[in-house]
Amino acid sequence: MKSLLIVSALTFMSCASTLPQKTADSQQGAELIVSQSQGGTEQAGFRIIKEETDFRNTIKGSFGIIGPGGDESYIKYPQFPKNKKVVLYNLGTFRSGSHQIEEIKSISLKNKILYVEVPAGEPSGGMEIQVISNPWFIFTVPADYQFTSVELKYSK
Repeated sequence: MKSLLIVSALTFMSCASTLPQKTADSQQGAELIVSQSQGGTEQAGFRIIKEETDFRNTIKGSFGIIGPGGDESYIKYPQFPKNKKVVLYNLGTFRSGSHQIEEIKSISLKNKILYVEVPAGEPSGGMEIQVISNPWFIFTVPADYQFTSVELKYSK
């Protein structure tokens, strides 16, 4: 019994100390921070978040409900990225389906246009209830990227 306990503890410790593998998006310089299916604007577009207070205010409702008395101490917000440019992208309005961004495959910069490659959403079959959604997401790019527009590229 004691040896089983030791083996279990060693297995747990080895799993806990394993470093996460780098994903393709972090190797390309982009990192998805927050993605929500509601709360964006009606028109597609982007803006750059330059300070931590703006970042916190933007994601405030995305990480749980604030308890009575406004106690936010139990909510674990992501850290504001240092030495990176933080971009909020609103996808616009959709009438049905899920349009939430789950990952960023790659980014590229060409002629002051930032191209963000994301997986194409899988169409869902059958009759759907018409639900209006305004999805948005926040991601980072290298701080030296200079761009005037952002375009999403959907890929399989």
